[in-house]
Amino acid sequence: MRYKILLLLITIGAVLELAAQGRVKLTGRVYDSDNQPIELATVRVAGTTMGTMTDLKGEYQLSIPAGDSIVVIYSCLGYREEQRQLLNLTKDVSLSVRLNKNSKMLNEVVVATHRRQTSTLQTIDTKDLKLMPDASGGSIEAMLTTFAGVNSSNELSSQYSVRGGNFDENIVYINGIEVYRPLTVRSGQQEGLSIINPDMVGAVGFSSGGFSAEYGDKMSSVLDIIYKHPQAFEGSVSASFLGATASIGQSTKKFSQLHGIRYKTNSTLLSSLDTKGEYEPSFFDYQTYLTYKFAPKWEASFLGNIAINDYKFTPHERNTSFGTATNAKQFKVYFDGGERDKFETYFGALSLNFFPDKYTQWALMTSAFVTNELVTYDISGQYWLDELADTGDGEGTENTGALGVGTYHEHARNRLKASVIATSIKGATKLGQNELKWGFTHQYEQIYDRVREWEMRDSAGYSLPHTGQSVEMIYNLFSRQDMDSHRLSAYLQDTYRLRTLWGRFIFTGGLRASYWGFNKETLVSPRASVTFIPAANEQITTRLAGGLYYQAPFYKELRDTVCDASNNYVVQLNRNVKSQRSIHIVLGGDYSFRALDRPFKFTAELYYKKLDNLIPYEIDNLRVWYSGQNEAKGYAAGIDLKLFGQFVPGVDSWLTFSLMKTQEEIGGVKLPRPTDQRYSVGLYFQDYVPRFPKYKFSLRAILADGLPVGSPRKGRQAGYFRAPAYKRIDIGASRLLVGGEDKLLQKGIFRNLKSVWIGIDVFNLFDISNVNSYYWVTDISNAQYAVPNYLTRRQINLRLSIDF
Repeated sequence: MRYKILLLLITIGAVLELAAQGRVKLTGRVYDSDNQPIELATVRVAGTTMGTMTDLKGEYQLSIPAGDSIVVIYSCLGYREEQRQLLNLTKDVSLSVRLNKNSKMLNEVVVATHRRQTSTLQTIDTKDLKLMPDASGGSIEAMLTTFAGVNSSNELSSQYSVRGGNFDENIVYINGIEVYRPLTVRSGQQEGLSIINPDMVGAVGFSSGGFSAEYGDKMSSVLDIIYKHPQAFEGSVSASFLGATASIGQSTKKFSQLHGIRYKTNSTLLSSLDTKGEYEPSFFDYQTYLTYKFAPKWEASFLGNIAINDYKFTPHERNTSFGTATNAKQFKVYFDGGERDKFETYFGALSLNFFPDKYTQWALMTSAFVTNELVTYDISGQYWLDELADTGDGEGTENTGALGVGTYHEHARNRLKASVIATSIKGATKLGQNELKWGFTHQYEQIYDRVREWEMRDSAGYSLPHTGQSVEMIYNLFSRQDMDSHRLSAYLQDTYRLRTLWGRFIFTGGLRASYWGFNKETLVSPRASVTFIPAANEQITTRLAGGLYYQAPFYKELRDTVCDASNNYVVQLNRNVKSQRSIHIVLGGDYSFRALDRPFKFTAELYYKKLDNLIPYEIDNLRVWYSGQNEAKGYAAGIDLKLFGQFVPGVDSWLTFSLMKTQEEIGGVKLPRPTDQRYSVGLYFQDYVPRFPKYKFSLRAILADGLPVGSPRKGRQAGYFRAPAYKRIDIGASRLLVGGEDKLLQKGIFRNLKSVWIGIDVFNLFDISNVNSYYWVTDISNAQYAVPNYLTRRQINLRLSIDF
């Protein structure tokens, strides 16, 4: 019996050895015309059931019989199928294939299908970004605000809220490194340029919830930016009434460099505000991205940024009319003094990348972020709040009496310095159908904060608030804080792809853990998602994602404002504050179809977020005031819908619609959260003149519910109302000149230009007075009046963009 078993084992071993000798390995990469990897492309052997799919890097591996002559078919939704014939295979073969988009030319306009979304992180095409009319100067964030679930009610700012979160709940990466924005910006007038330079962007990924463990500890969204590697010498320059930009790139076999410089001034936009005066904003930004391949498997890169934002403002007067036809009011102010703010940020990141084989990558990264922020103002004003009545003779209104008369003085001397130094090691490897990712980060944070600000008001000879016993400020705040801390984080994640008779599955699961030395808190965050593409209809993709997400405090969340016996407000840091927590559940799907012989994609996502350990906050313009205490719980729930496609043949447009409700409970009282916008509609539409396709047209429209507003320093608990809905339409028209085609670009130095765009924009086409925030006036009887701070009105912008 033993000899029979031994003989059987020897026979099986011999068969396996012969089988192994009788097969060869086919490996390679599938990529597009821009040399970008194509994920989930199908690689199969014609006439057989043998096949596989490419991974995130576009790579594949397939075992096939030796000695055969086969035809390998490469295909993917949205791309033309390619075939390769391999004759008499006797050894392993490496074969990379480029797939071209499934397109046809229509009057020089490309008609194409769309890339499949296999996770909650959607890929964003930015090729038409320069055509988008945008009052903030052409930012990635302006495009995001037309997406479902993303809101912004301030065209002067690049900040946005996602599914009921605030500005601080969005994490932004550039080349895998987390980047930050200034901490003390109070308004869009001061903010300046986004840290993302659109001229340098190569790829954009965005997730509005349910993102994977490789992304950090934020509760709302992820914006993942990858800067491009120039393939040859390239450059661009642009200029408009809002500023100017320039970029240049160059590459060799080992070295590549990309530089971008931007200047922005929004003084023409600010001149349309109700407050008239001398606006002198000056925003400057320089960025560089360098890569050097000093060995076949080693590459070093450097990303650097210098941003200097200077804002000067000398107000003269303000005249604001508001209310209804039967309850009209007018607010007049005459000013003295001025404001001077300066925000300097410096960022640098050095990365060392090692590629031991084509399936594995290691990266060692160190980065430093430094910000130096100064906010100073001394502004006094004499104000009148009057009630108006219709004269009845058709000639307008008349003043029927003063509701409030007074003088105020606002003062601030605020300085904040912060530095963040981070060191990370990350890795990624492919093992069969598994793709593993892991990383570890140590972060050191240091913050220096000095705040001295107050406001005094005098109304009809009485200091406000009027107590009859003492002279008090209506508001004051003092802070003198220094803190430094260490933060550790790590993640492990696996993505597994499975092909069955029912369809294709993509499973992603991961675990993220972190520790912060300031409050001695350890967090563990499990996250998972599954995507299914049915074999019966590959035009449909369904996704389910969820996990535990934390909003780890940085600095502003720690600031607990306490009132002393003298009615002075002092900032203290709360060492007992814990991370806010959110449990995400996201169910969504895509359906790709053709209508009118054009490609479209409909996307729908349902989500629910259970929130606890919340730190309540109030929003005033861009300033987020936290209570400094974990004293609330709540939820956010909604549905996001998006129709993406070619409403006009050859150009992409999209229409989005969102319904959302977010609520919190503070001390047993249920209130809408400050970012509770129940509905929003976004539209980005492109068109061209049919017989002259180089004449382009684009439209950007937003309609969003108003935010809940409460009186300052009392909060929504004392009562709230909703601001009017935010309504805005921006349009742009442009003419394209193409090198080698247009006569103007065939002469002299113009022959070296690839293209020239000449355009005109009309911002706020219908001249709608949108409300950004409120200025509160209190009379001697302690009655309060909310005076709206309106945003910009209609403006015209001319722009010129040149690519070479």
